[in-house]
Amino acid sequence: MKSMKASLSLILLTAVLLLCACGSGGTTAAPAADSAGTAEAVDLDLTQLSSTMVYSEVYNIMTAPEDYVGKTIRMEGECLSSFYEPTGLTYYSVIIQDATACCAQGIEYVLSEGQSYPADGEDATVTGRFESYDEEGTTWYHLVDASVMSA
Repeated sequence: MKSMKASLSLILLTAVLLLCACGSGGTTAAPAADSAGTAEAVDLDLTQLSSTMVYSEVYNIMTAPEDYVGKTIRMEGECLSSFYEPTGLTYYSVIIQDATACCAQGIEYVLSEGQSYPADGEDATVTGRFESYDEEGTTWYHLVDASVMSA
């Protein structure tokens, strides 16, 4: 039986492939305010791109994640959580819709200490450093030391 996480990733990747998006948006290193109101440098601010460009950039992140490792990324979307019984962990993701809202892609995130995860279905802006981790023999990618700000 495939893991729920792997199945979800496969479904989301299939949805991405149905959308023939190409190109990528530019990156920005301009500081922006986080949830505490302080400035932080962001390498890729998806909140500043059009919906088509956001989805294209997320597609690029999913197809070549190693190119984004170590970069600080800011994105906004619907927050969802999923409990995965074999590991006993809850995984949190930001779901990003394409321009027509027919397809979606999720990026997992882990908040820095002292922050609370948004409720499922809540829109929020999440900023964190893109990193890889290994679990159950598979390499996964997520935002770490993330901060969240309600939309």
